[in-house]
Amino acid sequence: MSFVTTADGVRIFYKDWGPKDAQPVVFHHGWPLSSDDWDAQMLFFVGKGYRVVAHDRRGHGRSSQVGDGHDMDHYAADAAAVVEHLGLRDAVHVGHSTGGGEAARYAARYGQGRVAELVLIGAVPPLMVKTPANPGGTPVEVFDDFRKQLAANRTQFYRDVASGPFYGFNRPGTTASEAVVENWWRQGMTGGAKAHYDGIKAFSETDFTADLKAIAVPTLVLHGDDDQVVPIAASALLSVKLLKNGTLKVYKGYPHGMCTTHADVINADLLDFVRG
Repeated sequence: MSFVTTADGVRIFYKDWGPKDAQPVVFHHGWPLSSDDWDAQMLFFVGKGYRVVAHDRRGHGRSSQVGDGHDMDHYAADAAAVVEHLGLRDAVHVGHSTGGGEAARYAARYGQGRVAELVLIGAVPPLMVKTPANPGGTPVEVFDDFRKQLAANRTQFYRDVASGPFYGFNRPGTTASEAVVENWWRQGMTGGAKAHYDGIKAFSETDFTADLKAIAVPTLVLHGDDDQVVPIAASALLSVKLLKNGTLKVYKGYPHGMCTTHADVINADLLDFVRG
């Protein structure tokens, strides 16, 4: 397995597939998952001749289960360590959910000369939690309940999330895929409880407004209008207004985990953007 060690001594696992001289597509995964969540996209893009890279966030997947640094500044710095280690330039960075926040902060702080394009899918920016300045956000009590459930019975909590709102399997007429649920659960349980607990604050309370305003590269914002995890009204619809060069595409009825449930559609749209 391949790892890079960060400045503060954390071992970050990464995958690097495809021709080393091809344009890189870098994937940033969501909470509490790992780079495995991008299997459908990585196999698709490496099959199209691209170099594909994805890492496990600190405390997630196969990366070090450290007890600290579970915040967006460290997440972005860890991503930068992977990119620098591999010498990636002219890369397309694709982030889903929490990974969208990570990718946005990375692009704003470290992307000069390295990021060609950015894609935010079901992403948490600009700010998830409800505040006086963000009245359409999700009440903090919802995230407090996430923490409570995680601490009480993480294995059941993760099964409930995957079999319910994440993929929209709780919607009438929808048939849940047990294999998809098990794969989500597997990824989550591979990571560390402390990282996941702290990560709830990171994805819900980080304000990405300044990051979005600083990003000048073409940015594609993809979101399902039935996203029960990151509601579209308080995320994508606001983010695209803050970006200098943003384009929004909304998918009717698609859930938060649409990269899995509708991989064929998402992959085709990503490819069109990257080639465009």
